[in-house]
Amino acid sequence: MLKEYRTIGEVVGPLMLVDKVTGVKYEELIEVRMSNGELRRGQVLEIQEDKALVQVFEGTSGINLKDSKVRFLGHPLELGVSLDMMGRIFDGLGRPKDNGPAILPEKKMDVNGEVINPVARDYPDEFIQTGISTIDQLNTLVRGQKLPVFSGSGLPHKELAAQIARQATVLNSNEDFAVVFAAIGITFEEAEFFMEDFRKTGAIDRSVLFMNLANDPAIERIATPKMALTCAEYLAYEKGMHVLVIMTDMTNYCEALREVSAARREVPGRRGYPGYLYTNLATLYERAGRIRGLKGSVTQIPILTMPEDDKTHPIPDLTGYITEGQIILSRELFKRGIEPPIDVLPSLSRLKDKGIGKGKTREDHAPTMNQIFSAYAQGKQAKELAVILGESALSETDKIYAKFADRFESEYVNQGFETNRSIEQTLDLGWELLSMLPTSELKRIKEDMIEKYMKKV
Repeated sequence: MLKEYRTIGEVVGPLMLVDKVTGVKYEELIEVRMSNGELRRGQVLEIQEDKALVQVFEGTSGINLKDSKVRFLGHPLELGVSLDMMGRIFDGLGRPKDNGPAILPEKKMDVNGEVINPVARDYPDEFIQTGISTIDQLNTLVRGQKLPVFSGSGLPHKELAAQIARQATVLNSNEDFAVVFAAIGITFEEAEFFMEDFRKTGAIDRSVLFMNLANDPAIERIATPKMALTCAEYLAYEKGMHVLVIMTDMTNYCEALREVSAARREVPGRRGYPGYLYTNLATLYERAGRIRGLKGSVTQIPILTMPEDDKTHPIPDLTGYITEGQIILSRELFKRGIEPPIDVLPSLSRLKDKGIGKGKTREDHAPTMNQIFSAYAQGKQAKELAVILGESALSETDKIYAKFADRFESEYVNQGFETNRSIEQTLDLGWELLSMLPTSELKRIKEDMIEKYMKKV
């Protein structure tokens, strides 16, 4: 029999202090029964002697200190998992949101997860095809990687997220592939966009969606990515699936952390965010990976909006330290109508070399990737020079590179949000663009490879 406490001492924002408690543990789940019979859930944040600081998921408004009762449930926040979750939509706390039946769980899992033993980790090296050329050829995503998307306010990251969720697949594999989608603090319109897109394209059948809206409590926002990752770990490590986890928008998650930290009167760190922001983000991002001896894997694409497009802001800055690269969206390309507006030069996938080449994609992948990067960078330089000195100041080769940069952006980058290119189509398009350059300029590709592939285009 669980003991009930009527010793609520203080309420501040989403936090509540309960006095004279015994045997309470950190992160233990609680139930608050209000005087009108309503039940709310919460979680223990801190214990000092006989006092427990609790955060209430649904907020503390309307709680009567004298008449409300608190029960400590003896276990942390859990998610009931089952294969029946596929094709379903849940709220940020794992409750069905699509008017479907309740899930009959196969088991219950602690949402805080367990750290993967570094010795048990397998190296990520299998190519995942997203159907987006700028990612597949130039900033390749591999199975078990965490590759964030850095966006800005008003940029089309939601369209990019939906496109990746719809198109992503593991090549040359007949193993099951699933998408777990976590929407964190998004607007109702954005939620409708994602649900409609998933249903219309049939992607919902292999997906699990967790939706936390902007008007939901901030505390629920902190639980949403943990729910999604717990579901992904179950599908990956117990059901042998390749799972892609897309989380948008991680900036809203960090804002919720800051809100709770301020309510706890903690000493703020950079820009008011808590000093443990790095550690907290790492506990989420490090749940991606592959485990030796197990078929499944968890691959992460966290999406965040950079306040004021500032890459040095704490959220993108710390995310960049923890993850293996970043995909950066460009406001300049967006203004010119290029979709998706991925800026390939500052974007980076640190594991791209591991998932490409013969037997994985194609033997010409790495050399053409390096050549395209070099040619595009030279083309942009030439265009900048022409703005300052005039086009007459450019050499004939510089003019070719400037044309290459224009065609690269208009034909290669600007593929739209509906086009799904295979890696072969992307590589062939790369060769077509490189055929603009004199053969003497293709210094990063071996001659036999130029003869083999250039005559095809």
